Amino acid sequence: MAGTEAKTVLYEKRGSVALVTLNRPSYRNAQSWRLLDELDGAFDRAQADSAIRVIVVKGEGDHFSSGHDLGTPEQVEDYKERGIPPVGITEYDAFRKYNLDLTLKWRNLPKPTIAMVRGYCIYGGWMIAAAMDIIFASPDARFLAGPVEYLSVPFDVGFRKAKELLFESRFIDAEEARSLDFVNRIYPAEDLEAETLAWAERVAESGYGTLRMSKLAVNKMQDLLGFSAAMEAAFADFLVLARMGGHPPAPRRERKLGGVDLALRGEGGKR
Repeated sequence: MAGTEAKTVLYEKRGSVALVTLNRPSYRNAQSWRLLDELDGAFDRAQADSAIRVIVVKGEGDHFSSGHDLGTPEQVEDYKERGIPPVGITEYDAFRKYNLDLTLKWRNLPKPTIAMVRGYCIYGGWMIAAAMDIIFASPDARFLAGPVEYLSVPFDVGFRKAKELLFESRFIDAEEARSLDFVNRIYPAEDLEAETLAWAERVAESGYGTLRMSKLAVNKMQDLLGFSAAMEAAFADFLVLARMGGHPPAPRRERKLGGVDLALRGEGGKR
């Protein structure tokens, strides 16, 4: 949708902090390709601005992100306009870009990043949050791991716990996520943004070189444990799963995956 005014992601400077907002609240911030393009552009903008030291990402409304956009009218139309065939290398390149390459890029952004999570953080939402360096959440946050393309879950919560969550398909709340070291801090919903931005400003007082090298060192250690190679392998496994009919690789009419339905039933169908 070239030339369309960016509206699915908002960008605001708060001193030395860039506040980036996923802005599709009517779809609980489902991740259309347009949203992901604009999110990437916002990250590039923050990286290019020498006055920005820290990047904060949040969702507009009550939810961080309900995950991948599986068929909203906007996404279906965008897919058609791009003229991408349903199979072949062009489809692979697009699918890889939006479900692996961009997420790895965001994980390796030179500046510190913070995910500020309220409400649902499902599948693709987990992917974005996991790619950030720090996660702050409100008590109403609900995280749902799934067999997604960027399968960082074993690194996020531990290998046995990852199997439990993937097998069972259930939400974990902010307290459980913190106990698993996935969430760093929990603040009341009414204080979450102020506390997150205040912490970001404190971090921003450090020199860029110190922040950059600290992040690089930790990411390198994680890569020595095989993180990036594991993401590549998980993406390949996802494509096998999609080929088997487990997940649709292209926009379909279904708005939810089976695992999400199961998790929602476990929550009593709460929305």
